[in-house]
Amino acid sequence: MIVWSIANQKGGVGKTTTTVTLAGLISERKKRVLLVDTDPHASLSTYLNFDSEQLPASLFDLFQLQTVNKETVKPLIVKTQFENMDLIPAHMSLATLDRVMGNRGGMGLVLKKALDALADEYDYVLIDCPPILGVMMVNALAASHRVLIPVQTEFLAMKGLERMMRTLQIMQKSRSSNFNLTIIPTMYDKRTRASLETLQELKIRYSDQVWASAVPIDTKFRDASLKHMPASFYAKNCRGVFAYKTLLTYLERLEQDEQA
Repeated sequence: MIVWSIANQKGGVGKTTTTVTLAGLISERKKRVLLVDTDPHASLSTYLNFDSEQLPASLFDLFQLQTVNKETVKPLIVKTQFENMDLIPAHMSLATLDRVMGNRGGMGLVLKKALDALADEYDYVLIDCPPILGVMMVNALAASHRVLIPVQTEFLAMKGLERMMRTLQIMQKSRSSNFNLTIIPTMYDKRTRASLETLQELKIRYSDQVWASAVPIDTKFRDASLKHMPASFYAKNCRGVFAYKTLLTYLERLEQDEQA
């Protein structure tokens, strides 16, 4: 089972879009994918047309379990309307975890233990992370083989990336975290100087970690979210989906090379 976290401490860079679109493409390849929404705002859950306030269980309940195993974790999973795609939804109560349980021993490894228990159930797990460093992001990073960092191709986003990279470097020094990094340029508009120069700067400063291409601005992403569908199902031939197909092939190749 391959676990990817989609993370950035800056909001509005395309984290949820990246998570859902990659999940759609993976499921179309007949691979089983579990999505995990770790953001108290529940953007991923809402995207997939779930109201976390109306669901009987959520990711928050995972942190209340006395024992974490397949039997206790599976009731937290909901089926989406899409084949091969399941979800552990978020809940606003996740925002209280740092205050209530942040100092409890082993809190950073709860999600990893849960996903390890589900290892034979899914081929991929994609974790949509909150934009702040706390218990939930620590859990996501500890559980991940790779962290995908969507970065909007504009100058302010570069500052946010610098902070994110410092955070991840600290986490990588922890014995509980062992992941690789891939930076994904997003919202690219080749007509603008800002996009062109930012993409070039990313390639210069992070040459070993940045995907060489970029996800373009595409209104089909917004339209797909309104329909609560992965863009690959809503508009499979649009340029944004083509970019994510190329990205997925690239990521799969990286995983194969690292396992060889």
